[in-house]
Amino acid sequence: MKAWPRRAVLAALAGSSVPSARAQGQEPWPSGPIRVVVPFAPGGSTDAVARLAAPGLQQTLGVPIVVENRSGAAGSLGTDAVAKARPDGQTWLLTFDSHAVLPALMPQLPFDLRRDLAPVTLIGGAPYVAACKPDKPYRTMADVVSAAKARPNGVSFASTGNGTLGHLAMVLLGNRAGVRLQHLAYRGGGLAVNDAVAGHVDMMIGSAALLAPQVAAGTLRPLLQLGAERLPALAQVPTAEEGGFPGLRAEAWWGVFAPARTPAPVVARFHEALGAAFREERVARQITEAQQARLVLAGADELGRFLDREVETWGKVVRENGIQAD
Repeated sequence: MKAWPRRAVLAALAGSSVPSARAQGQEPWPSGPIRVVVPFAPGGSTDAVARLAAPGLQQTLGVPIVVENRSGAAGSLGTDAVAKARPDGQTWLLTFDSHAVLPALMPQLPFDLRRDLAPVTLIGGAPYVAACKPDKPYRTMADVVSAAKARPNGVSFASTGNGTLGHLAMVLLGNRAGVRLQHLAYRGGGLAVNDAVAGHVDMMIGSAALLAPQVAAGTLRPLLQLGAERLPALAQVPTAEEGGFPGLRAEAWWGVFAPARTPAPVVARFHEALGAAFREERVARQITEAQQARLVLAGADELGRFLDREVETWGKVVRENGIQAD
């Protein structure tokens, strides 16, 4: 009898001792188009971040990537859809900082952030920036405060939604300055920017990523940035610390979550694919330079710890100021 080559014997033994994924009842992943749900309207920074990642994800994973905008209820509608999706790795949530505020803002949520969603990747973040149309009579935040003292509730500001960190940061700023500002909540960043550029609101607050194109084009004038230090592209704009509001910081952030019970190997692979997509030179430059954000690309454990801190910090602001969902 003819002897088998040693390599063939080893391959046969390996094949007989290790069941295939299909034999174990597991479907191959990915098994078709992947949905990345953005729980906000098109045109905002979260939508932009998702669409920047989509081509790289598609190349790495070899399946179509569909970015689906499901806005409403401060991001809870789209989040709920992902929380209730099959945990098969075909549906993911790419969301924004307001994710951490949802439990305090909407106590009757039909899902639990930690029980029903699994953290995947902390993409990165960017400081919030307050800005106005250049023909408005404000050159600093001190000008805004003076006008608000002269006209209580007469100075308006737009945010990307009720309960977002931008909204909450302006509430804290108003509290410290002893003024009341009129808040106008929009269903997405693009809508808020359009009205700010048109002058329909006195000012707006949004992430540096959202406002960077308008600031660069001169259609919005930055007044204050809420990061720990000045961004290079906003070197002339003071931080809140420098502007007389010590300890006031607010950074937008973007994170990816999966339905709970999504298999750990699938979560790990999607995290790796996200990292590859955002590290691609063109995408990384777009994030860090054009949108003035910093890439973090931390994994599930770090995102989970970060989320816990954000929930505690901003939930306190919501409760102490009686802020409610629309």
